Amino acid sequence: MAGGVRDRMVAGAVRLLARRGLQATSFSTVLADTGAPRGSIYHHFPGGKDELVSAAIAATEEHALRLLDQQPGASALQVAESFLGAWRALLTGADFDAGCALVAVTVAADTPHPRERAADAFRAWRHRLARALNEGGLEVASAEATAMLLLAASEGAVVMSRAERDIRPFETVAAELLTHVRNLVDDLPAHDA
Repeated sequence: MAGGVRDRMVAGAVRLLARRGLQATSFSTVLADTGAPRGSIYHHFPGGKDELVSAAIAATEEHALRLLDQQPGASALQVAESFLGAWRALLTGADFDAGCALVAVTVAADTPHPRERAADAFRAWRHRLARALNEGGLEVASAEATAMLLLAASEGAVVMSRAERDIRPFETVAAELLTHVRNLVDDLPAHDA
């Protein structure tokens, strides 16, 4: 049961970070969002808000990595489509009220630890995406560059779509990214494709 309360609080922090940002993700808002008992705050997070935020970052990272691992044997184009599909689902499923919890922490952290933890999560996400693209047929250097491009461009497109409350910025960027991946695949020597 105790793990359940902690997990609920972490999931609540992830939701709040993605929807309202770091400043609005306090212990009070997490408790209100999750219905967790007040006494559980320092029992589960004796290091305070930074510890809760670090746990939320870890949960976000694990979720992203799990999504990338769900398509073994996928082509590079399928990997990119799936990656972009997850962002599309987040945007439309939350009616443009949710984005990336890692971005929320990165842009608003006023202490180095949460920002460093977000950087570690972004690196892990980018490396796993690059590995999936490489396993899907892209050469290593191209897979690494494409992973960086996919992650950075989709994050920006999510922010724009949230601001405009419109899917078009995301869809425009997604279409260009898929064209880029398709061109990389088409340029591979015949025996590598």
